[in-house]
Order: sequence, then structure tokens, then C-alpha cells
Amino acid sequence: MNKFLLPTWLGKESIVPWIFLAPSAAGFILFYIIPFGMGIVYSFTDATIGGSFVGFDNYTALLSSKSFHKASMNTLLFTSISVPLLILLSLILAILLNRQLVIRDWLQTSFVLPLVVPVASIIMIWQIFIDWNGALNAWLHSHNWGRIDWMQSDGSLGVLVILYIWKNIGYDMILFLAGLQAIPVSYYESARIDGASKLRQFVHITLVYLTPTMIFVVLISIINSFKVFRETYLLAGDYPYDRIYMLQHYMNNMFFSLDIQKLTAGASLMVGCILIIVFVLLTIERRFQSFME
Repeated sequence: MNKFLLPTWLGKESIVPWIFLAPSAAGFILFYIIPFGMGIVYSFTDATIGGSFVGFDNYTALLSSKSFHKASMNTLLFTSISVPLLILLSLILAILLNRQLVIRDWLQTSFVLPLVVPVASIIMIWQIFIDWNGALNAWLHSHNWGRIDWMQSDGSLGVLVILYIWKNIGYDMILFLAGLQAIPVSYYESARIDGASKLRQFVHITLVYLTPTMIFVVLISIINSFKVFRETYLLAGDYPYDRIYMLQHYMNNMFFSLDIQKLTAGASLMVGCILIIVFVLLTIERRFQSFME
């Protein structure tokens, strides 16, 4: 009789969640997994329809492209500057808001608001501020300083970094705040009884028990740094100033020129780099969990 019973993972209680997940899973597979798999296949051919296998020729051509080199270096520079700054500032804000402040709820809401504002509205606000005739240049002109075309100068990278931090600091701050509130207060009380200073408490308690949250926040921040293309595109167009010409610009322009092979090869390389970063961070987290146990 037992041989006719369903396996545990096919039991009634296990099937119900899968039924609810099926529509989303089907959409994810249809619109993400299958197109990405087809893109990887295209990156090894010389045409999308009736193409022949060319091995790594598309990747070789991509890696020898000056535009791709420029886009890669700009993306790396932007991520290496913006992500550490975002982590540092969001952690400081989370530590400050972890105290009993009268306006804490109001501050949390104000920092999270940029996440729910549409991208078009965000760009309109920033254009009012940094445009040639915008508020910032008007202030400079009122002090007898020259106007600056911010998006056509080296300052464009700084504008993009500030925009990225402004938009994502609230989300990272909330994550850090949740991690801080999960640390038992008794740890700090024991440390104070033992005479540990505030710095030692921060290093040996806060940072240690905040490590899993830190790894997750770093991962999310890196992924979000690759999504800044929308704001850059709306601010500066298809071919922005050289300093803010990112990988997404390169692939977007390859799409418009119908150079699908370079587009798919570039997308595959970018996803591969992201997967390597994810693997490294998750490995660090697993080793940390093993160490704590």
C-alpha cells in the first residue's frame, strides 16, 4: 500500500505552494531564463538566424573593442566609488537611527521615499538642480562663479554617484537597522560590565554580528549599481560624456545597431562577473556562519 503513496516532496502540503508559484515561475522562465539562454547561444554564432558556430570569436572582438574597454573601466570605477560610500553612509545612518529619537520614524520614511518615486520624476528633480540653467548653476552665478555643464564634464561621475547614493541609501539603511536591532542588548551590557570601550563594542560585537547583513547589503548594492543606467540614459542620452559611458550604454547601442553578437557576448560577460561576485560573497557568508557556530 505504501508504494502507491506520493513521495514526501509531492505530498498535498508540498504541492500547494508550487501551484501558487507556478505562474510566476513560468513567467520568469519564459521571459528571463529562455531569452538569456538563447543570448548565450547567439554569442557563439555569427548571426541570430541561420548562423554558424564561431567559437569565442565574438568574445575576442568584444575584448579588443575600445568602446567596451572604456565602458568596463567606467563601470568598475563607478561601482568601486559609489558602493563603499553607500555602505559607509547607510551604516552610519542606521547606527544613528538605532537610538531612541523622537523623529526616527519620520527620518526613516524620508530616506526610503526615493525608492518609491518614479525614475522620470527623479530625473526631473535632478535636472532642475544640475541643468545649465538649474538651481546649482544659478547659485554659482549669484556668487560670481562660472556655470558648469555638469553632465558634460568630469563632474558627471560625481553627479551619478550622488544620485545613486541618494536613491539607495534608504533601502540599505533599513537593512542595516534590522540587523542592528537583531543583536541582543545583553551582549553590549556584558561588554560594558567588562570595561570594553565603545570602539571595542563596535568592532567586536556590532561588526561581527552585522557581517551577514553586511554581505547581503554589499551584494544588493553592487547589483543596484548596474541599474543606474536608466537614470544616466535619461540625464545624458545614448552617448553621454566619456566618464559616464557604462556597460549598459555599450550594450544598448549594440542593440540599436543590431550587433546582437557583441550585445549577447557583453551581457554574458557581465552576468558572469556578477555571478562570480555573488559566489565569493556567499562563500564568505557560509564560512562566517560556520565560524560562528
